[in-house]
Amino acid sequence: MNTIIDIIKELIKDAVSASIELFKVMIPIIILVKLLQEFGLISYLAWPLKPVMGLIGLPAEMGLVWATAIINNIYTGLIVLASLAGETPVTAAQATVLGVLLLIGHGLPMEGAIARKSGARFFFQCFIRLAGAFVLAWILNTIYTTTGTLQGPATMLFSLDPNAMADTSLTQWALDQGRNLLSVFGIILALMIMMKLLHAIKVIDLMNRILRPVLKLIGIGPKASAITVIGLTMGLSYGGGLIINEAKNGNVGKEDIFYSLTLMGLCHSLIEDTLLLMLIGGHLSGIFWGRLLFAIIAMAGIVQIVRRLPKRIQNTYLWVKE
Repeated sequence: MNTIIDIIKELIKDAVSASIELFKVMIPIIILVKLLQEFGLISYLAWPLKPVMGLIGLPAEMGLVWATAIINNIYTGLIVLASLAGETPVTAAQATVLGVLLLIGHGLPMEGAIARKSGARFFFQCFIRLAGAFVLAWILNTIYTTTGTLQGPATMLFSLDPNAMADTSLTQWALDQGRNLLSVFGIILALMIMMKLLHAIKVIDLMNRILRPVLKLIGIGPKASAITVIGLTMGLSYGGGLIINEAKNGNVGKEDIFYSLTLMGLCHSLIEDTLLLMLIGGHLSGIFWGRLLFAIIAMAGIVQIVRRLPKRIQNTYLWVKE
């Protein structure tokens, strides 16, 4: 009985510790994003993105959608999209291309800071996600345009009041963010419990053996594989919260952390975010299969390049030297 109580106490302690480390990153970013929204500064971030939109077959207005998602998250990007939907209709192909931009390149201040807290360099993680988002969007646009597929109008089921956030009082916003942070703690605790159970029944060992060929290809060691799978399925914030804890305890090496976070940056939250982008007419060929295949191929290339770089370059630009 005492053993069970001790395990529960240890899990709660670890969850609180991991959450605090995550909140140290999240709270300042949440406040900064709120200030940018209140002063209408996010629109200025969209200005340099307008020419980029033309290269991937999107209307210039979609630059504002992506800029909003880059600085904040997918949901706020979709709110902007909903406000533009009537004036700027898009095809299913365009919705899919926009979808991969949002799926890969979103929440960079917060998620990049989570990566930095884990030991990976902030600017490289942001760069690889923006570059990866653009490259995949360009590939998909080229395929869809050349083959003439998905050229019909997108079926957009996502509809929100674009003024909802602006009308929210500061007190209500603070309460909403507090509930969100509490939910993050609950999810981290649940994930830690799940990982403990999976370790106990040897599922992690089995999963590592099954994934070993792919993990070996993309350079992720077995110690980081379970966390990487969580990041791929649940999201980088949750996988990142766990990997911060593992890195702090010295359980995962800096190279494994770098490869894991880079893969999660290119492809994470495969379930929730994919379903969300289907609401704007995104097609699974791009927002799920294209994203997953691209992330694996890109990581295989990144691993080969990184392994050939001098240690000085690795420690300066890719990860923090231990």
